[in-house]
Amino acid sequence: MHLLNLGILAHVDAGKTSLTERLLHTAGVTDEIGSVDRGSTRTDTLALERQRGITIKSAVVSFPLDSVTVNLIDTPGHPDFIAEVERVLGVLDGAVLVVSAVEGVQAQTRVLMRTLRRLRIPTLVFVNKIDRRGARGASVLEEMTRRLSVPLVPMGTAAGLGTRAARFLPGLGPSALDVLADHDDDLLAAYVTHGISDGRLDAALAAQTRQGLVHPVWFGSALTGAGVAGLVSGVERLLPPASGDPDGPLSGTVFKVERGPAGEKIAYARIFSGTLRVRDRVPLGAGREEAAGHEEGDLREKGDPRERGDGRERGDPREKVDGREEGRITALTVFDHGGDVRREEAGAGRIARLWGLGGVRIGDALGTPGRAAGHHFAPPTLETVVVPGPGADRRALHLALTQLAEQDPLIGVRHDELRRETSVSLYGEVQKEVIEATLADEYGLDVTFRETTTLCVERPVGSGAAVEFNKKDGNPFLATVGLRVDAAPPGSGVRFGLEVELGSMPYAFFKAVEDTVRETLGQGLHGWRVTDCAVTMTHSGYSPRQSHAHQGFDKSMSSTGYDFRGLTPLVLVEALRRARTVVYEPMHRFRIEAPADTLGALLPVLARLGAVPESTGGHDRAGVLEGAVPAARVHELGQRLPGLTRGEGELETVFDHYAPVTRGPLPERPRTDHNPLDRKEYLLNVTRRMGD
Repeated sequence: MHLLNLGILAHVDAGKTSLTERLLHTAGVTDEIGSVDRGSTRTDTLALERQRGITIKSAVVSFPLDSVTVNLIDTPGHPDFIAEVERVLGVLDGAVLVVSAVEGVQAQTRVLMRTLRRLRIPTLVFVNKIDRRGARGASVLEEMTRRLSVPLVPMGTAAGLGTRAARFLPGLGPSALDVLADHDDDLLAAYVTHGISDGRLDAALAAQTRQGLVHPVWFGSALTGAGVAGLVSGVERLLPPASGDPDGPLSGTVFKVERGPAGEKIAYARIFSGTLRVRDRVPLGAGREEAAGHEEGDLREKGDPRERGDGRERGDPREKVDGREEGRITALTVFDHGGDVRREEAGAGRIARLWGLGGVRIGDALGTPGRAAGHHFAPPTLETVVVPGPGADRRALHLALTQLAEQDPLIGVRHDELRRETSVSLYGEVQKEVIEATLADEYGLDVTFRETTTLCVERPVGSGAAVEFNKKDGNPFLATVGLRVDAAPPGSGVRFGLEVELGSMPYAFFKAVEDTVRETLGQGLHGWRVTDCAVTMTHSGYSPRQSHAHQGFDKSMSSTGYDFRGLTPLVLVEALRRARTVVYEPMHRFRIEAPADTLGALLPVLARLGAVPESTGGHDRAGVLEGAVPAARVHELGQRLPGLTRGEGELETVFDHYAPVTRGPLPERPRTDHNPLDRKEYLLNVTRRMGD
């Protein structure tokens, strides 16, 4: 039987989890349909999810159809948990996008559809809640066509809208041929010549759906089951099954990590190729995100590698296999008939839960690196300081936040030793509330938060270079490091390269420089993460290993990785000074739909908030304003909108880009490192550590 890894995606409250429960019941996996309101769903297993009635973590459940076994992945709908959706996208064979027949297209609907289209993930659409008062049929289809700007193929129509008797009437209409013919000239020619059979039309629909060119649409209700049978048939007929050679080289991706009852790590992985077996040793780690800013540390936490006692330095590639960590599978389960069951192996196409990978992280590749784990959505643009309550153990809090960051790397825990503060990056206020509740319920830690602030970034303006030579001009480190920083195009991230011979000194020293460059770029000249730049190593040098007769290694005369890690920040910030950096703030794309006669009152308010309207439009008596607004002012815009539009205004916002800060004082972020911007202070702190 074929496998299909299917994602269910939607804007919050569109009925995504309810549809998952209906699908499980329809497939015979459950005898009773779980209820979000009663907290009895199969996929929302966290106590917090059941209390709040929202999905926070992705969950996997399996059910069989006639010719395919479906691994169904229920994802969060709230935009604060978009990172959880992002990790799932890379393991899907197909998706169902759920839209409410009452609310229609919402902000998250548009974000998700754009991403699904960009990734060419075959996607079906299910218009849910046709039994609810206010449900719409044809107008929602028109709205989706207009606002999603994608080719839709209605698989029938809805009757009895807004009543418990609402039902789905299957049947392809004339518009189906028009949509399909746009992507298939032969189909149109055949229709003009001798007509099109139903079989030919169905074949064209299946082929174009599997290529992600068109999107079939069903109307129905997860509550009553209307239209669900048609959707199930579409999942089976129109979406491509999982591919991959079970006898090929092992290749998989970890998309979720959780902790078991005993605190052990459990990894969820999609196997793309090969077969993974219990007791296998597998390389992992090449697919993980290495960008600076997700994990920020400093030299104080690393210690002096010269004190390891084994003669090797931390980061030495001999500690790994081909530069990658290895793990040994001690147990695994696969998903089958509503649950997960113990197996000795998991082959290509499977999603498996894995035990034994203590060092695993989200985004890791298992075996041969396969699909790149790129970012499809915006990074978090907010940050807040976590304040421990009375009697709370700061070390326990730091450990708890570190474990939460294992499950969601974009939380971005940032520890400030000097101020004894820990901050986390966020997508929104709901995520903050969830972190607070999780710390209380699962770790017994009472915390509050300071006011949420906006996360900016820094970008170099031009080029700058600096170099420090071994034993010259007050350089206390036994190392030579030269670096050049060049501005790079927006969105390119950080690239590191060499203009020196790789064999001119031990590889471990080059690795120490690169790792320290990426770490140091987490805090630029104004304290923000530096991105979109190319850093090139232009000079290198070291003091070879020295020893005295009948004595061991003399660390006072020989270079170590610690020398390169200590010197690199000084050289890098000097190069950044010469290149100069500009602080950029996150900007959101906004769309306001409101009565046309209220738009005039909105414009001056938008101007005061720093927003830039870029287009206007409308339909019927409603007007539409679109443009960009600083992320820091989105909340205020939402608060002001009802009073300016007689309570009829609707606001959609989504992160769009970063723009230079042009209003008010330049935002600065407190540093959490030894501050290489102050050479005297930095050397005092770092060289003191060297002498400890």
